[in-house]
Amino acid sequence: MISVALPEDKGHDWDSWRQPLDQFAQATGLTVSAYDMDGARRIGPLTASRSAQLLATGSLWHEDGAGTALERRLVRAPAGAVLHGMRVCAMPLTHFGQVYGVLVYGWSFGNFSSPIECEQIGAQAGVSGQALWNEVRLEPPVSNARLATYTALLQTLVNTTDRQRETIEELNRVSRTRDLFLATVSHEMRTPLSALSMRVEVLLKTVKDLPKPVESALLAMRVHVRQEAGMIDDLIDAARTLTGQMSVNRTRASLGRIVRDAVSTIEVQTHEKAIAFSVAPSDQGDSIVVYADSHRLQQVLWNLLLNAIKFTPPGGAIQIRIGQSRGHVEIDVADNGQGIAARDLAHVFGAFTLQREGNTTGLGLGLYIARRIVELHDGTLTAASGGKNQGTTFTLRLPLFL
Repeated sequence: MISVALPEDKGHDWDSWRQPLDQFAQATGLTVSAYDMDGARRIGPLTASRSAQLLATGSLWHEDGAGTALERRLVRAPAGAVLHGMRVCAMPLTHFGQVYGVLVYGWSFGNFSSPIECEQIGAQAGVSGQALWNEVRLEPPVSNARLATYTALLQTLVNTTDRQRETIEELNRVSRTRDLFLATVSHEMRTPLSALSMRVEVLLKTVKDLPKPVESALLAMRVHVRQEAGMIDDLIDAARTLTGQMSVNRTRASLGRIVRDAVSTIEVQTHEKAIAFSVAPSDQGDSIVVYADSHRLQQVLWNLLLNAIKFTPPGGAIQIRIGQSRGHVEIDVADNGQGIAARDLAHVFGAFTLQREGNTTGLGLGLYIARRIVELHDGTLTAASGGKNQGTTFTLRLPLFL
């Protein structure tokens, strides 16, 4: 057969049709081709019967062949046609109601053929009429009832495939819209919140002898504003993660410095809850060098520590353990708090996964963002717990700087 170079069709994935159409041809014995609306054959002819395979050796389906000309007429007006007793049918392909192609199928006799019909077809196809007759007379004809069944089967295949594509495209559109909305809203919320935070700080620092009720209200406002700001930052980071826009700027960094900076942000909270806090070894990883974004890695550790404080009761204990093995550094953040049920462990890193018990703040994004940051560092972040009231250990594993 002659191979013709086709123009690129960027709108539709024709290759994905090849396997299901070939399976249909093999199951029914019919010959199948797929055309775009410009009349270019994208797939086929896919032949299964010996008679069709013989015809394929001739000129019937060449670019200027009689079979191709008939199929192109069906593309313009999908219906049915007959060529010397061989029936050919057409079925449109649609995407959101818009026809983008046509399947042409059949090339079968409805009744037992005759040598004369085979001679006529052979003359147009450029093959021996006698050889075609020898093949055709050994093949059972495809009755009208059977052809109707095959048509219904093909229609089901087409509907399932096209609707599945529409569903996937719609889901992708909704996902893109959601991510854009999340990112836009997060930024719009941050601006007025920053202004409010600044005004609260100015009042607390510049106005002397504030009445106690006013001062208490302003201090409470400062706490709530910081909580809201933290949640908005989480939303922005989550939006960047979902849209693939989060990145890290990795440089050679001292792990000890990163650990100290993270620990300094939670000292007040551990003191308020009388939590025993420790880091091992005592140098806090000063001798360890990692290739990391210091700010982002500090964010991960701060998040893990804040999470541990939140779920550890007053008088509890939290420990950071740092070790090295096989070119990696491992950092455990362990607490003896309320723990995580076995059924929930698999979901702790999911977006908007919020542990309700003992948790009155947050959006459930912190651990989701933390894991993504660690993955951008070519590392892993895992969680382990013995169950309720058995504490939790988060293990951060990163490659060492070599």
